[in-house]
Amino acid sequence: MSDHDRQHLPKWMKMRSRLPADEQFRKTRDIVALNHLHTICSSGNCPNIGECWSAGTATFLILGDICTRNCKFCGVSSGKPAPPDRDEPLRLAETILKMHLKHAVITSVDRDDLPDGGAGFWADTIRTIKRVNPHITMETLIPDFDGEPSRIQQIINEQPDVISHNLETVRRLTPQIRSRAKYETSLSVLHQIAQSGIVAKSGLMLGLGEEIFEVEEAMDDLIQTGCSVLTLGQYMQPTRDHIPVSRWIKPELFEELRQTAFSKGFVHVESDPLVRSSYHAEKHVRKTISL
Repeated sequence: MSDHDRQHLPKWMKMRSRLPADEQFRKTRDIVALNHLHTICSSGNCPNIGECWSAGTATFLILGDICTRNCKFCGVSSGKPAPPDRDEPLRLAETILKMHLKHAVITSVDRDDLPDGGAGFWADTIRTIKRVNPHITMETLIPDFDGEPSRIQQIINEQPDVISHNLETVRRLTPQIRSRAKYETSLSVLHQIAQSGIVAKSGLMLGLGEEIFEVEEAMDDLIQTGCSVLTLGQYMQPTRDHIPVSRWIKPELFEELRQTAFSKGFVHVESDPLVRSSYHAEKHVRKTISL
């Protein structure tokens, strides 16, 4: 987002968007760079990078930083990715150890170029992190793997504490903003996760042109899958080539939606303009594991 675009943000979107220059922020940045890793924090232009990196947390991006899909909302680069780096799982696991993390969040680009969509690599990464960090808790934010149950089962078999898959938007807008993923496919992924007994989590972006009743319908659809954790945040246009923001949602409405989500049965809800799917993820796992 350019400086010109940033000037037009409503005041509530500017408060947390500044990057700090404290020692912990630099330490996190340098550890990630030194170990040749990627994070969705930087690849996805997350507005909370300052807060999270200053707290020594990051959401790691595996399988490279080039996505095979070209969704209209996402700031991650799309194109033809390099072959998977077979040393990445161990390098990531050792980095988590060096950072003294108690909770790790792992996500990935879509790898439709791979025969299994990257599911096997995912499983190896989870196993390696657990072996090097036996006391870690973990959230995995996974792609849809085209809804193929056997691929999703590979992730479930490794028993991360939370498996997250984002619905992203309401049913009506899905074909416009998601290049390949389908609304019903995402629901089926979350249902399989929840049926396994692992905490299922999902997220929606607001401000893409949805109506509030559609958001509430999406909540109902998620609850029916067994999804128990929900994040709601404001969509922000990564570049001029992406779909523009339709509406800036005020914090008061996010709070109303948070209360609505609780009333529908969600166990934990993060709802705020600057919330992203891994924001305060350590709280999600603490609360859900204790149930």
